[in-house]
Amino acid sequence: MTYPSAPVSGLGAWPREPDTALAQASALPSGATSSFVILSEAHAIDVSTEWEPHFHQAHELLWAHEGTLTAQIEGQIFTVSEGYGLWIPAGKLHGGRLTAHIKLFSAFFAVERTSAAFKDPTVITMEPLLEALLVYLSRTELGEKERARAESVVFDVLTPSANQLALRLPDDPRISAIADQLLADPADQRSLDQWAADSKVSARTITRAFRESTGLSFAQWRQAVKIHRALELLAGGEVVQDVSDLLGYAQPSTFIDAFRRIMGSTPGAFTSGNAHM
Repeated sequence: MTYPSAPVSGLGAWPREPDTALAQASALPSGATSSFVILSEAHAIDVSTEWEPHFHQAHELLWAHEGTLTAQIEGQIFTVSEGYGLWIPAGKLHGGRLTAHIKLFSAFFAVERTSAAFKDPTVITMEPLLEALLVYLSRTELGEKERARAESVVFDVLTPSANQLALRLPDDPRISAIADQLLADPADQRSLDQWAADSKVSARTITRAFRESTGLSFAQWRQAVKIHRALELLAGGEVVQDVSDLLGYAQPSTFIDAFRRIMGSTPGAFTSGNAHM
């Protein structure tokens, strides 16, 4: 059963791209029984896909190969690249999007049988052992003992990432229009004073509202928006030069420095699969 909310233009916060497929999710995965502990699935996604807002009756762990997944959960945006997963607690309303030509994995954890649950959305480091165990648990022919042994190890190695890359959306009506426009076009180069003039809100008020609502300054929040979008563009095959241009950076070196400050590695390391959030 899916619980949609009001329509959202671009659930991953970015404008919906042409040929994006829309999908709906169920409350529990197929094959779920009253006695399940962990159920894993894999899906090949050929086109950019968005999931309508929904929630599950089980905890969900999502991760992907050869692309990124972006989710909007309770006023936060998470963009997760290969090597990382996103834990979504049961009952949390969320919508998401995936880049095209991606392999999506999901694991569902029964609430009443999961003692290691995280209470909030959490970025998870997908260590090779954790991923191998979850893929192993997708096999339908496993016996009860084999399944129980693998499940116990999963809970031992399920750990959050040191870097929880989450972008909080401001809930202050004085700056919500500014945030929406920057999400729609991260390359918008207007200065703080220009935003103030256009929105008829003082620059001081904008600065204070962003800090109070998101924990970041206006400049930091705008930079984070650019990097979230850069993750999707890089995963989609765009080269560093083109990503720099698309996001409005004066030169690639400026983009590379900004990416390194937030992600802890260069865009080149990210695209080669060596970057870690």
